[in-house]
Amino acid sequence: MIEVKNLYKSFDGEMVLKDISATFESGIINQIIGKSGSGKTVLMKSIIGLFPIDSGQILYQERNLPNMNRNELKLLHQEVGMLFQGAALFDSMTVIENVMFPLEMFSKKSKQEMIERARFCLERVNLQPDTVSPLFPSEISGGMQKRVAIARAIALNPKYLFCDEPNSGLDPVTALVIDRLIEEITQEYNITTIINTHDMNSIMEIGAHIIFIEKGTKAWEGSKEEIFTANNEALEDFVFASNLYKKIRKTQQKTKNN
Repeated sequence: MIEVKNLYKSFDGEMVLKDISATFESGIINQIIGKSGSGKTVLMKSIIGLFPIDSGQILYQERNLPNMNRNELKLLHQEVGMLFQGAALFDSMTVIENVMFPLEMFSKKSKQEMIERARFCLERVNLQPDTVSPLFPSEISGGMQKRVAIARAIALNPKYLFCDEPNSGLDPVTALVIDRLIEEITQEYNITTIINTHDMNSIMEIGAHIIFIEKGTKAWEGSKEEIFTANNEALEDFVFASNLYKKIRKTQQKTKNN
């Protein structure tokens, strides 16, 4: 679990995040949503520790991130997995070398143990280690690259998983597969997973806990089931921008009234 309390963040005197408080539970998909420029990416990077905050608390199971020293931060980083936008695999490394990279950085495993762990993670994301291990990222599809990136993210058996636009660049069918895979892994290993997204299909598919950021503030909080009946104009403009979701919302409202 991660708790954010009264978080403020500014750049060059301009306040970007204002009094954000939220609790991100383990074992479910937590999503941060909002328009471009709303502050959602800054919030995620602040929670990870990439941006120092002005004030507030970021509690990793009661350990306050802003107060951690270098050794404490190093230990925390070993508990964190990252899934970057666009997979961000190393082009010059093979698939198995990419998955082994965090193990080589942070673990004390032997070479053979690292290989075994990497192969296990590849199998967990439904890839055949014997087939994909020697390949380079340019030799596999975008969906497979995302799977390899997930395998790398879980290599250290993380307690916390951060995903930045994990479906970026994928077709709808492949995006759904990746969503469900992230959800399965989150539930299976009881990970605290936070996803930064504006993909409505992803939100409606796996959004167990959602916070909506608008102009640097938390404008709404709820679940995918509650989002259709939320009374928030900014959220409505974001969620129901397409005619399809406008029709779905009208249907939901009629069902609720009846």
